[in-house]
Amino acid sequence: MSREVRMTPSILNSDLANLQSEILRIADVSDFIHLDIMDDIFVPNFTFDFDTAAQIIADCPIPVDAHLMVANADEIGPRYADVGCESVTVHAEATRDIAGTLRQIRAAGSRAGLAVKPDTEIDEYLDFANWVDMFLIMTVEPGFGGQKFMIDMIPKIKRAKKIIGSRPIWLQVDGGISPETIEMAAAAGADTFVAGSVVFKAADPAAMVRGLRSLAKSVPQ
Repeated sequence: MSREVRMTPSILNSDLANLQSEILRIADVSDFIHLDIMDDIFVPNFTFDFDTAAQIIADCPIPVDAHLMVANADEIGPRYADVGCESVTVHAEATRDIAGTLRQIRAAGSRAGLAVKPDTEIDEYLDFANWVDMFLIMTVEPGFGGQKFMIDMIPKIKRAKKIIGSRPIWLQVDGGISPETIEMAAAAGADTFVAGSVVFKAADPAAMVRGLRSLAKSVPQ
């Protein structure tokens, strides 16, 4: 049986002045568009305000996977579900009422994801495994694109996979995904991959997405 793989290219390092055409370059070969929301509080960078993000979501031809790197995750998370995101991920470190926020995101019709930064142990959040649709393991420090994949996150990916067990929870990795790193992430148990700069800096972004998917799918289950 073929390994299930989802590709969610991040637009963070795309040409934002021509965003719609950039998205169209990879829409046919991608499962989601990964939308990084940064507030310059939780992380030292700012990307989109809510109104701009809502318009991107409305105009996007394929489902949107929103990754909220914001300080007020409890308040803002459900709002992204309300405006049509297929998946909304909040950071455990920035969410006061994790179970309540995940429930609200689900109630609004979105998949609910929980992300952890590199220094955060996934075991601290075992109790939320029944409330999440996706765990996101950051393989770089959140805040900027184009960083190098942190090899020492491989044990955490493996641990998250063990926690998930047979439950239908996706395991996403974000940071430094490339032809050189995607196979090791897949071998550790990841099935959903965020790739940004490697896609949009490629001569043929769609071919890069197809190639990454092929590499991930080639890893034995």
